[in-house]
Amino acid sequence: MSADFEIGPHTRREFFKKVGGSAAATAAVFGGLGVSPALAETMAVGMSEKPLKAAFSNAGLQATWCAQGKQAAEYWGKLFNVDVTWFDGQLDSVKQRAAIDNMASQEWDFVAIQAFGIGTLTAPVNKMIEAGIPVIDMDTLIAPLDTINVQTFLAPDNEFMGASMTQALVTAMGGKGTMVMTQGALGHTGAQGRAAGFESVVKNFPDIEVLDTQPADWDVSKVARIWDTLLTKYPVINGAFFHNDDMALAAAAVMKRRGRTETLIGGVDAMPPAIEAVIEGRMLGTVRNPSCRIHGGAIVAGVAAVAGEKTGDGIPKSIVTDGPVVTKTNAEGMLWMESHYLI
Repeated sequence: MSADFEIGPHTRREFFKKVGGSAAATAAVFGGLGVSPALAETMAVGMSEKPLKAAFSNAGLQATWCAQGKQAAEYWGKLFNVDVTWFDGQLDSVKQRAAIDNMASQEWDFVAIQAFGIGTLTAPVNKMIEAGIPVIDMDTLIAPLDTINVQTFLAPDNEFMGASMTQALVTAMGGKGTMVMTQGALGHTGAQGRAAGFESVVKNFPDIEVLDTQPADWDVSKVARIWDTLLTKYPVINGAFFHNDDMALAAAAVMKRRGRTETLIGGVDAMPPAIEAVIEGRMLGTVRNPSCRIHGGAIVAGVAAVAGEKTGDGIPKSIVTDGPVVTKTNAEGMLWMESHYLI
């Protein structure tokens, strides 16, 4: 079913009302539209009978991963009868804290948050939890799971992502040469895992020299400044691992401007512009951090929590949402899955 899906003049929500709100009726109509019976039944049963109010926040909508996550949350929210209100983190821990303080002053059926940095949002999140609002943690820890009573934590294995992309780069380099890792925000647990994955691979290759591991805080302007300096300082950089695709593509633009073509580039997130770069040979590869699966999954988990499903009694405390390394072989399929908010 495409993101453009409409039925006559009606919105999805109006459509669900018109079939009477029953799971059987909704499943039957979806089946008639060509949706598989299993998927139709799942969608019908999962949909909230009454409209729910949910608040979402992620690190910052300047990042394409976060922007795609917002689209996915709103898409799945419409399918599950959830009205989503957004509180932008603006890639700034102080600004996100102010946004979450605002969120915590209001009433919600559930909330879902990706923190810009661990430990920055604990007080307002605990305020919402104490008020009985289910909190879904997305992608990076709000606080260690044994210290905060979130409903669940949906995230990829960041160490796996860092290691798998680094290994692909090292293999393409023949196990030798110079490398750079450009990190995200150091307080972001996802960035910490990706760095650990990188280190776990390169330590096994004594003929690889790591030249630089500066953080760029997901900021493409900062990446451009860092890489302008690196390309001046080092005559050869054989491989570069970036903690997200936006930073990888920003650095690639600097390399192109400087006439530097030797560097193999690997990223994280597998966003459509990066997948296109892989197809065209401008990037070696990227690994999917499934924004759609995480943000859409937060909708499903929130609806389930409101319906009475509890952590440990149905909803796992931690849910791994891994996606694959994306190369030319599987790039087209990944683009299709993302266009339907499935991964």
